[in-house]
Amino acid sequence: MASVFSAKYFHDEEAAFAAVESIVWPKGPTCPKCGAVDRINRLAGQHTKPSKKHPEGKPVIGLWKCYHCRSKFTVRVGTVFEASHVPLTLWLQAAHLMCSSKKGISSNQLGRILGVQLNTAWFMSHRLREAMRDGTLPPLGGANKVVEADETYVGGKEKNKHARKRAHAGRGPVTKEAVVSLIERDGRVRSMHLPEVNAKTLRPILKAQIDKRTYLMTDDATVYRRIGEDFAGHGTVRHSMDEYVRGGGFQHTNTIENFFSILKRGITGTFHHVSQQHLHRYLAEFDFRHNERAKLGVDDAQRTARALGGIVGKRLTYRQSPNEEHSEHGF
Repeated sequence: MASVFSAKYFHDEEAAFAAVESIVWPKGPTCPKCGAVDRINRLAGQHTKPSKKHPEGKPVIGLWKCYHCRSKFTVRVGTVFEASHVPLTLWLQAAHLMCSSKKGISSNQLGRILGVQLNTAWFMSHRLREAMRDGTLPPLGGANKVVEADETYVGGKEKNKHARKRAHAGRGPVTKEAVVSLIERDGRVRSMHLPEVNAKTLRPILKAQIDKRTYLMTDDATVYRRIGEDFAGHGTVRHSMDEYVRGGGFQHTNTIENFFSILKRGITGTFHHVSQQHLHRYLAEFDFRHNERAKLGVDDAQRTARALGGIVGKRLTYRQSPNEEHSEHGF
């Protein structure tokens, strides 16, 4: 049985461009400048300007010309790959590795596998996480459907920190980042990074993200009591009393707890640390893999293709993704 990386588009640049073009332009090339779909021709035999390293110039692969606006472009333009000097073959390898690793892959490991520097691997992974971000956001749930809502906290334990770095601010998830997730049973998940969890921050989110005909399921946290009145029904399990399922197995939050277990294992075991300003991108990555999971009939290749389908219109620059310090410490 051949390795998945034996596919031609993983090691041949022309095949890689053809693969991405088939995903981004399923009906043929589209000019990113004027939007034209006709009078566009491929330019063959093109080279870059001569340089000391390449006296005759480097061949330009995948170049097209629009005869409406006279602009030249490749499939990279207007995507997260734009202005990147990384070969497209490596981008496809990175996308497959991220989409096939259930708990993620650290930038250090990605860099070692691809043979690129850490800062390159780090920025590639963030661009691909941006491609995984779902921009449609239709309401979850609906009539006769159940959506579970819960919160978790991401960050190290105070007792494990040096005494000088501990935040002596009382009990609870001190200095941790709050994450709220909504998950439709047998459906999709949606996670958000919030400054704090209270009725003021939660209510607008749940009302906007969940169909009011939905049966809401939560634990017995007081913050959900009044919010539950906005939906067709509201069930709770009393985690404070060690109750985790009741009602014949219908009332539980085990679906969302299972998702949190994968999220925590990824952040703790793979990345070890993620910074506050980038947490939302890591959440998008875990959401995407759950929403395109094998149980729904999506294999690794299909998941990768769907991630690449989100590269358009999401260009991410270093200015938008500050790298004064890397956002993860994975090995």
